[in-house]
Amino acid sequence: MLKITKFGGSSVANSAQFKKVKDIVLSDPSRRYVVVSAPGRRNSSDSKITDLLYLLDAHRQYHVDASNVFKLIKQRFMDIKNELGLKQPIEKELDAMYTNLNQMTQDEIVSRGEYFCAKLMAEYLGYAFVDAKDVIRFHLDKTINWEVTTQKLNAKCAQYEHFVFPGFYGTNSSGQIQVFSRGGGDITGSILAKCLEADEYENWTDVSGFLMADPRIVENPEQIKYITYTELRELSYMGASVLHEEAIFPVKEKNIPIHILNTNRPQDFGTYIQETKTKNHFPITGIAGKKDFVSIYIYKKHMSNEVGFIRRALSILESYNVSIEHIPSGIDSFSIVVEKKEVENSLYEILARFKAELKPDDLSIQDDLALISTVGQNMSDKPGTSGRLFSALGKENINIRMIAQSSSEINITVGVKKKDFERTIKAIYSAFVNEE
Repeated sequence: MLKITKFGGSSVANSAQFKKVKDIVLSDPSRRYVVVSAPGRRNSSDSKITDLLYLLDAHRQYHVDASNVFKLIKQRFMDIKNELGLKQPIEKELDAMYTNLNQMTQDEIVSRGEYFCAKLMAEYLGYAFVDAKDVIRFHLDKTINWEVTTQKLNAKCAQYEHFVFPGFYGTNSSGQIQVFSRGGGDITGSILAKCLEADEYENWTDVSGFLMADPRIVENPEQIKYITYTELRELSYMGASVLHEEAIFPVKEKNIPIHILNTNRPQDFGTYIQETKTKNHFPITGIAGKKDFVSIYIYKKHMSNEVGFIRRALSILESYNVSIEHIPSGIDSFSIVVEKKEVENSLYEILARFKAELKPDDLSIQDDLALISTVGQNMSDKPGTSGRLFSALGKENINIRMIAQSSSEINITVGVKKKDFERTIKAIYSAFVNEE
């Protein structure tokens, strides 16, 4: 049994969290390879180390004195070192980093949070430290060079029975450090799990897995114990976030389960993400939504006889680099739903081009739309699911402005007015969970 075990920023925020990590790792011999993020916030008024490193780089770029920012960063790491009685001479490396700041790239600077955290964690656990820059390789297009990365990683595993590995970065084809997008530590853990063909990828954070709805909207929502990769992708896209969504793809290819767990409550079951469809107690898996969408309605008589009409409309949006969410359609009309931020600077230009090039009989917009997705692989096995959902919204006098259902029948998305966003989520949750 091999588990890749990744700890997020909240799990390594201070020496007390380091102690929890050690208890977790040493309690299971299959946790041989540990990935860590940079230390996160210790409290609500605190700063993440990565944010401070980006600030340090900004000071460097604009030739502003960065000594105070550097002192904050150095003190965070020194506090962890001293409180745990560690001997790792990181203060020398930290001072050298600050001295050579102008010779470093932004990616190298912001990667140091994970680097120093991994060095301290390695000593604290009694494990080897393996630097991500010596293992993870990127192609020129910033994609992972899987062949080289796998080869180098297996060599490190042959050398060390246990090691700690910094998340968030690797090395590009020019030999320079390159980082992932924010939250990239999740991706690093996923890469290790895939390359080593692990039995499980544990992702330890500060929540006990996924909830069926946003707890800020629904009081004490049920926990999701099992979820498929596809369901997670649907919910993540609509705003549910515990895991960086790019972390899904490497392990999905190998069908390696991801187990989301809580460092502060290791006894909790958490959430398993796996490809195998699992029978949950409820007919739905979860509900998620986002506000601030715009719907552009286009009507033209005999549109269905006009070849390429919708394509021409989409080409106009493509020329403005606008990403499209949904296209509900009728015989002679259709709507194009996009995020408001995608068109906030170009909406009226787009409408003008629609009028000039498509010559519609009616063209209108609705700019106060919210989308809510109800997701669940078990919905396809339950006749009347859609009717149950629409009935629940009807009872609450919520007007549905748009309906979209995926061909796989695991997702029903409704568009409602922004003011009805929270009421819609509560109504759907009550219909499928409280009434079960």
